[in-house]
Amino acid sequence: MRPHPRVVCTKSPEETAALGERLAEELKPGACVALIGELGAGKTTLIKGLARGLGVPEKEVLSPTFVLVREHRGGRLPLFHVDAYRLAGPEELQEIGLEEYLLSEGITVIEWADRIPQALPPGCLEIRLEIISERERRITLG
Repeated sequence: MRPHPRVVCTKSPEETAALGERLAEELKPGACVALIGELGAGKTTLIKGLARGLGVPEKEVLSPTFVLVREHRGGRLPLFHVDAYRLAGPEELQEIGLEEYLLSEGITVIEWADRIPQALPPGCLEIRLEIISERERRITLG
């Protein structure tokens, strides 16, 4: 049985990033994080905070939209940032090596994970980001 989801409301991008930083402390090697939310909901902002929490310079974290995967090494754990928005199908998941990332000792974070639910491993932490206002977000973890 899955634990009840945890809901957090953030009032600024800085608070959203700080949530990501705290989340990094909880993640274990090999963790998968599935991010779901519309454009502008704060997915990349959350990942920047997560990167900071792992010791990866957050300025290195950009949306991987045009490259599909960005690898960030040099922190406590490697961070693999995947963007599923432009994936054409399951065969592209094999081409980018998603399975190898998921089986690694790093943290794999997938933006637009709702586009590839069949590829998410059991135990993948789902995080939904909802826009409440220009600066506020409701973030559901679980």
